[in-house]
Amino acid sequence: MTLLCVPLVAKTVEQMMADMAAAKARGADLVEIRLDHLSDFEPRRDLPLLVGDRPLPVLVTYRPKWEGGEYEGDDKQRFEALCLAMELGAEYVDVELKVADDFVRLISGKKPDNFKLIVSSHNYQSTPSSEELSSLVARIQAAGADIVKIATTAVDIVDVTRMFQVIVHCQVPMIGLVMGERGLISRLLCPKFGGYLTFGTLGVGKESAPGQPTISDLLNVYNIRQIGADTKIFGIVGKPVGHSKSPVLLNAAFKSVGLDAVYVPLLVDDLVNFLNAYSSTDFAGFSCTIPHKEAAVGCCDKVDPIAKSIGAVNTIIRRPSDGKLIGYNTDYVGAISAIEDGIRGSQGVGKETVSPLAGKVFVIIGAGGAGKALAYGAKEKGAKVVIANRTYERARELANLIGGHALTLAELETFHPEDGMILANTTSIGMQPNVNGTPIRKQALGSYSVVFDAVYTPRATRLLREAEESGATVVSGLEMFIRQAMGQFELFTNLTAPENLMRDTVMRYT
Repeated sequence: MTLLCVPLVAKTVEQMMADMAAAKARGADLVEIRLDHLSDFEPRRDLPLLVGDRPLPVLVTYRPKWEGGEYEGDDKQRFEALCLAMELGAEYVDVELKVADDFVRLISGKKPDNFKLIVSSHNYQSTPSSEELSSLVARIQAAGADIVKIATTAVDIVDVTRMFQVIVHCQVPMIGLVMGERGLISRLLCPKFGGYLTFGTLGVGKESAPGQPTISDLLNVYNIRQIGADTKIFGIVGKPVGHSKSPVLLNAAFKSVGLDAVYVPLLVDDLVNFLNAYSSTDFAGFSCTIPHKEAAVGCCDKVDPIAKSIGAVNTIIRRPSDGKLIGYNTDYVGAISAIEDGIRGSQGVGKETVSPLAGKVFVIIGAGGAGKALAYGAKEKGAKVVIANRTYERARELANLIGGHALTLAELETFHPEDGMILANTTSIGMQPNVNGTPIRKQALGSYSVVFDAVYTPRATRLLREAEESGATVVSGLEMFIRQAMGQFELFTNLTAPENLMRDTVMRYT
């Protein structure tokens, strides 16, 4: 079982002890005591307090500056402190490969039975080749490590595949982590690939290395205790992905139906490279978001006819029988049905056969994947579609495709052929952290009776607030998000989506 370790990086012994108690309460298996972070550390005074009477097993690290830590003194004092920690009963001590030979000689014949030495190597620039990583594992083993630890940095998410490969083939216990946001899955999927431990922090700002998630997210969002060798992996492919609530939503839904699966954020720069690298059927399906929805069409072996017509894929399924990639689009149903229901709700009418969009001027801001989905859906419902985009050529291209009209964003400010129009923003303008952004000035909103914003973080964007103040019915991107996610869940699992649970989950986390 992969252990959950909370790094303790407080400046005082008192705070470190308080954090240790908090780590136990949150469900940690052990803590890493980072002695180099203590501002006034005195080994003989402080170590008996930290190691002597403690609620959890401890891993003691005294990381020097030259390996990414805070300690700037000589190795003699550092080694004395680590030896004392071992003598006081610390279960683990971490020492760097560069000085491992010296430390191993120092503790030779003194190691307690329940003590394990972690020998570590950190690369803050990149992730070496598989061959170099394997060679590094051999060197660390030869240095006398009980546990091998290698931490590298992800320049691209593809780098993580090399770490997974090395962990799977390592003959001794191994901690293999890839730092940075692109390496996050190395921390989340540790149990699947046999990693000895992974780190989870007590909160944001308490990380000991770049890209560490919180222990709360590991346990409650990713259900890491349930991940094993047979767990299927799904995820959201995008750039950025840190804002996405999809992992919260889909993991809760998977758990509710007892599915052995996990859904993770995947910060992807190049979709083709990503899909080629993660080609195992264990990587069973992906949600695609900005900027990969259009590129995904060309990456799939087969594309659903509607997704092909739209020219954008937001869901990719890897067929278990042959590993072929099948592309779908659940955005258009999610968005259009949300807007239709918003209009019907404001008018107090039920579902008629004729769409309330029929005959209306439907203005879409953005000509990317989501813009294409809305344009297709609105046209299907009989609306008169207008595309406004920062790059006019892209607006004209989409407008020609669906038989609509194209505008520049500047022209949109004075566009007013009739009252009671519908406006849909499909760009990321106004999304966290740039919450003060809006794609259109408030003065121009008076012509619209309904305004939809695909952005759902924050829930009430500036566009929606100003539209409501201008008298329009507003439809949150959260509605589209929930509905398209339900469609994805059903494609991923062939099960009916647990709608009430998914709605409750989204409302709780946004």
